[in-house]
Amino acid sequence: MSNSKVYTPLTPAVLYILMALSDSEKHGYAIMKQVESDSEGKISMGPGTLYGSLKRMLEAGLVAESNKKIDPDMDDQRRIYYKITGAGKEALGAELERYRHIVSLANKRHAHQSANSAPYGTL
Repeated sequence: MSNSKVYTPLTPAVLYILMALSDSEKHGYAIMKQVESDSEGKISMGPGTLYGSLKRMLEAGLVAESNKKIDPDMDDQRRIYYKITGAGKEALGAELERYRHIVSLANKRHAHQSANSAPYGTL
């Protein structure tokens, strides 16, 4: 990571928010719906968690407010859109790499354990 700040490990809320913003700018409700979809319904992020996390992420420079409106004639002017920043992309990439390493390590240990264990049902 080129930035001297280390952002990992990320909290699950921050990880899911960054992933939700990684493909497009979104307003709060759209972020909540994306997180719910990405987690296959396992995470239902409420407004308190979302906006508390976004506030900390704004302060850390992981996200920024955007002036973008998808359709200004159809959109509520009070909605604030958020976008991932370069630092947010770096933090997301570092966290995903950390997860890849953890999964790889777990797979290696599981394979080693399976190869050295007795067949099921034998002592």
